[in-house]
Amino acid sequence: MTRPPRDCATRLLVALTMTTGILTAGIMISAFALPGTAHAEDGQIDKMRAKISAFISDKMEKLGGSRIVYKVDTDGLRESVVTDLRDNVYKTLREGKIAFSGLAIRDGGVELKIADVKGREQLARKLASAAEGLPSHALAMTDGGEGMVRLAPTDAASSARLHEFVEDAIAMIELRLKEAGIQLASVQPDGTDRIRIFLPGVMEPERVTAVFARRVKVGFRLIDLSMPPEQAQSGTPPAGTEVLPGFKDKSPYLVAKDSALDGDDISYSGPGFASGTKEPIASFRFNGRGTRRFAHITEENIGKPFAIVLDGKVVSAPVIREPITGGSGQISGNFTLEEANSVAMLLRAGSLPGHLGLVEQQVVPPAAKP
Repeated sequence: MTRPPRDCATRLLVALTMTTGILTAGIMISAFALPGTAHAEDGQIDKMRAKISAFISDKMEKLGGSRIVYKVDTDGLRESVVTDLRDNVYKTLREGKIAFSGLAIRDGGVELKIADVKGREQLARKLASAAEGLPSHALAMTDGGEGMVRLAPTDAASSARLHEFVEDAIAMIELRLKEAGIQLASVQPDGTDRIRIFLPGVMEPERVTAVFARRVKVGFRLIDLSMPPEQAQSGTPPAGTEVLPGFKDKSPYLVAKDSALDGDDISYSGPGFASGTKEPIASFRFNGRGTRRFAHITEENIGKPFAIVLDGKVVSAPVIREPITGGSGQISGNFTLEEANSVAMLLRAGSLPGHLGLVEQQVVPPAAKP
């Protein structure tokens, strides 16, 4: 699997293969672009944004419009990063059969005790390997004596994660604006932790901020096979189920109303291409809690189909063939690249509004005519 060159890293993903409606576990390594390429593309993006900003500023002056500013909840974002770190450390310890005690979050980091020196070295190697090439995953690991170990994201990693989040939020806002039919807009980073939106001709910023405030409903639900979905659609579906349409083909699916996992369990998603077929896909990765829950669900429901649901539409409905314990996967469904990007965006948009705070919404009057 390859991904657009904007991402510069090499990641190890335990994949869910959903292209043929079959869910399997496997290892895939995806090579991303070299850092130099990424820096070059970032420069191109900045230049393109500058041109858009200049154009929109001119339109704002002539037409008037709305100015909206959001701020990232950096404390909340940092807390979620450290929580994921704790869960990943726990997973690494269990898989490596490393004896430990007292694993806990303290003062913006993770602390634990590993009495055995080899165990501490083994943990350090595994975490370093997982973080290789990923600026936002870099960790500072310190030895507190008597087996005490402290892990915390480096300042550079925290800055990289904030930058990633701002970029994700900008992409989500642009997608929501497009869905709302607003074509003329400028969405720009404002400093390190703010996002500025200019909307020429839009005099009701409250209507726009209400769109951003709505959380995308992301769900992983079991499919009910007790009756054909067409029968349930024309009659009465079983208790606790509902019929939902497919994302592309609009075919009906009979699914459980309750989600086994939701958007808060997803820590990453992005577009890419399947190895071999090169068809566009959406990749995703669960956080520690989601990884454990998904492993349990797939273990308990081998041979059964489940649905990945975005805002009331089924984007994929694979069959669980074996327990999936790696916590990462990919969704395919004859997507165009734009559709794969939209699915990936919607997957991670479920948790974005909770980390964005509205700072300002202002109506800017048009310039007075001479």
